[in-house]
Amino acid sequence: MKSNTFKVLVFGIVLMITNNFYGQSQNQRDRKEPPTFKQLLEEMDANEDGKLSKKEIKGPLKNDFTKIDTDEDGFISKKEFVNAPKPQRTQNKK
Repeated sequence: MKSNTFKVLVFGIVLMITNNFYGQSQNQRDRKEPPTFKQLLEEMDANEDGKLSKKEIKGPLKNDFTKIDTDEDGFISKKEFVNAPKPQRTQNKK
C-alpha cells in the first residue's frame, strides 16, 4: 500500500514539473518579435516612398513619432527606425 502511494506521489510531482516546463517553453515560443522596417513599410507606406509619415503610421509607433524622427523632417526613415529607442517591455505576471 505504501509503495503505491509513493509511486503516485512521485508520478504527480514529475507530471507537475513536466507541465510547468512545457508551459514556460510554450510562452517563449508564442512571444512575438517586433516588426522590421520592411514589414512596417509593406503595411503602412501608402505612397510607397520608402519612409513613414505621421499620417501613415498607426498604433504605438505613432505615439513615439517625435522621438524617432530625429532629423525632424516629418518622416521616419529606415536609419531612424533602426536607431530608435526600444520600448520598455512589461512583464506578464501569472
